[in-house]
Amino acid sequence: MSVYLKWLNETGLNELELVGGKNASLGEMLRNLSILNINVPFGFIITSHAYDYFMNTNNLYEEIQLIINETDTDNLAQLQKNGLKIRNLIIEGTIPPLLCDQIINYYKELSSKYGEISTDVAVRSSGTAEDLPDASFAGQQDTYLNVSGNDAILKKIKDCFASLYTDRAICYRKTLGFTAPIKISVCIQKMVRSDLGCSGVAFSLDPDSGFRDLVCINGSWGLGEMVVSGQIKPDEFLVFKSTLNKNQNFNPIIDKHLGDKINKMVYDTEGNNRTKIVTVDSSKQYCFCLDDRQILQLAKCVIHIESFYNEKYGRWCPVDIEWALDGITNELYIVQARPETIHSRKSNENKYIEYKLLETGKELCNGVAVGSSIGSGRIKIITSLNTVESNEFQEGDVLVTEYTDPTFEPLMKKAGAIITDKGGRTSHAAIVSRELGKTAIVGCGNATEVLKNDVLITACCSNGETGRVYEGNLKYETSEYNLSELPSLDHLHSKLMLNIGNPECVFKHAYLPVSGVGLAREEFIIANTIGIHPNAIININTIPQEIRSEIEKHSRGFNSPREFYIKRLVYGIARIGAAFYPKPVIVRFSDFKSNEYKDLLGGSLYELNEENPMLGFRGCSRYYSSEFKESFQLECEAISYVREIIGLTNVIVMLPFCRTIEECKNTLETMKDFGLERGKNDLQVFLMCEIPSNVILADEFCKYVDGFSIGSNDLTQLCLGLDRDAGQLAHIGNENNEAVKRMISSAIRACKKHGVKIGICGQGPSDLPEFARFLLEEEIDTISLVPDSIFKTTVSFGNIQKRNRINDGLIDPIIARY
Repeated sequence: MSVYLKWLNETGLNELELVGGKNASLGEMLRNLSILNINVPFGFIITSHAYDYFMNTNNLYEEIQLIINETDTDNLAQLQKNGLKIRNLIIEGTIPPLLCDQIINYYKELSSKYGEISTDVAVRSSGTAEDLPDASFAGQQDTYLNVSGNDAILKKIKDCFASLYTDRAICYRKTLGFTAPIKISVCIQKMVRSDLGCSGVAFSLDPDSGFRDLVCINGSWGLGEMVVSGQIKPDEFLVFKSTLNKNQNFNPIIDKHLGDKINKMVYDTEGNNRTKIVTVDSSKQYCFCLDDRQILQLAKCVIHIESFYNEKYGRWCPVDIEWALDGITNELYIVQARPETIHSRKSNENKYIEYKLLETGKELCNGVAVGSSIGSGRIKIITSLNTVESNEFQEGDVLVTEYTDPTFEPLMKKAGAIITDKGGRTSHAAIVSRELGKTAIVGCGNATEVLKNDVLITACCSNGETGRVYEGNLKYETSEYNLSELPSLDHLHSKLMLNIGNPECVFKHAYLPVSGVGLAREEFIIANTIGIHPNAIININTIPQEIRSEIEKHSRGFNSPREFYIKRLVYGIARIGAAFYPKPVIVRFSDFKSNEYKDLLGGSLYELNEENPMLGFRGCSRYYSSEFKESFQLECEAISYVREIIGLTNVIVMLPFCRTIEECKNTLETMKDFGLERGKNDLQVFLMCEIPSNVILADEFCKYVDGFSIGSNDLTQLCLGLDRDAGQLAHIGNENNEAVKRMISSAIRACKKHGVKIGICGQGPSDLPEFARFLLEEEIDTISLVPDSIFKTTVSFGNIQKRNRINDGLIDPIIARY
């Protein structure tokens, strides 16, 4: 057996110093996970002993160390000059004849295994300090694709050795304080023909929030370099782990986003570059690169690999993998796996940091938000590092570029924020920005065109998955909370829940100390991720061509506009349901007013002008009407899919603005016609208690629903005859008005008498201390608040002590501090 070479299946994590992190992981998977149908391309390893042999034979160690010692990594020009000098020393070195012969013999045997003379391989670097649980060194060393022939392989091995001393690698090691000698191993691995299929990366958690119960997959057509480097904006798929593990018949894909897959990397069969970038056929640009079966297969592989690492390291160890789908065999392969190193090494899991923009400005462009922070500075547009003097990019400048690769890391370290035209959440720019703690917005499309040098901007990622670039240095605030220091509310009957508007933000809220979601509004999902009137979807074949074309454009990637509408609604609901699973998540059916529906694409075709839309055709009155019933079916099918197909049975539905008992019964019958039946598969139905009739007839309404949720805003308006949009009437009343409080008290008593749950959703309890005290005295079951009120309210409620019950059975709370 050679001391310099090994087959991949002969190594594992016990030989990290010999084969490097990447090769050790590949070896472990080949030896231990093949029985789980995890395919890993075969190959062999040039070990770190072989690297030592090469370096010592050419007397390079001492000479290189002298150059490193005199290099100031903050001086970009000096770093570039000295890095190139070191790499040239290695590339000009000679591989010893003994090592040459062994490499050629192993390559011959590998080729023979695949029935070829000179098979195509990937030549992959594997650093001995790379892909470890506490340091990723992501992309620091080079990989070369579609290499074949003895001479080409020997050359690329030296190139891999040299990549241990790229500018970014030298800088990165110094940043992390690595002073120990770093060596390198190289893997010669059979290529997967993903140039004819697709490829990408996957994480066993949400890469931004760190939410653990998720597999995040990014992919695109062709070889994976386009995804990893961020040269395209890939497709994204999110899979919910809990229900996938619970029932193999579930399809727990909880979101899909179609990327901008205009280009792909393929084999270059005519030129000398081995690979080339070509335009993707228009028919494929608007198709997802993976189907549902493949997405779930890949998600299961990721979960198995994470479980293996958890057991191997004896702790939670999320993983970051690279995958490839062979376009000839249609087989899925894992070509790399490494421990994720950002969220897994955080010691402050109990800390919740919230960023809030305090000013508004002109939006200049937007893209994919990386994390949830805010950053600002002066723009520096960088097109090529070769043209940049080290003193041009100052500490705190905003780096704007087409996309980043590892050569940009010295600048990224200094940047106040990072903005790119291309890339997705798993691109190089995104991964390194998270690791460096930088605000980043990727995949903007036109940032290098619309942004101008030296202009002050603010990059905001605090409002969901869309990051926005604003003109000016806008004020913002940062709040940090230690979740472990929040008081317990177990002594109170009332529990806190969340109001969720934007599903894009939901995973970062999953850590909050709440009992679930008290209100999730479908209309937010419809307005922000669909934007089309449902009747226009239903009548797609009869509407004007101009609107039809726009709808078809929105629906790309789905089989039909109808499927697009349902699935986009499914995904919005499912993200919320998954984030808080198995806690209850109350989803309210759509409650657009006619003027709001009219603003949606195609809405003007179906909505009348109403003098007072708030008191018009809204809520339950739509669901069973001939004008809207078919559209309501889309909502029912979406809820059924979330509960029955994805398996999120914690989702509860709620009826808004239900005026009469008859209307409630009609709505329940209509739901049943569309496959949603109260009590079936434990489906619960709640009612918004927001009309005086809901309170007056509470005893009757309780017979048909499982819970009430007080909509104090509408109830206050309708009780006092106010228009909430009329500012000159704002002084007349709010939830503290005695008439409103009597209404609420009456509703709570009725619900308790009938064993029906009752809660409240709104800002009142957070903004009005006396109103909060009243609700606690009445022992309302739940109080649902927006996320930024949770901490303040938890602290306030934690100061409330409970006395012994008195004769009437009520609790007399003492408010220690408000």
